Amino acid sequence: MTDTIKDSIRAFIIDSFLFGDTSQAIADDMSLIDNNLVDSTGVLELVFFLESNFGISVKDTEVVPENLDSIGAMAAFIESKRKAAA
Repeated sequence: MTDTIKDSIRAFIIDSFLFGDTSQAIADDMSLIDNNLVDSTGVLELVFFLESNFGISVKDTEVVPENLDSIGAMAAFIESKRKAAA
């Protein structure tokens, strides 16, 4: 399931922040903030995407780099939220 989540997040990032440009590889552990792919507004867009596409609720206190700075971190965050809800 995690690979599907990662693929979905990666596709969103490519469409929303790279405007469909697939020439830049985005590794699972690549920092989206440090590599200037997302800014503070982009983080909010990511949160909305995660909530609407994965059925989770992201609290303000959870909007931190540990949860949202890479594709791998977001996938792990989604999985942990789903496990906690189950």
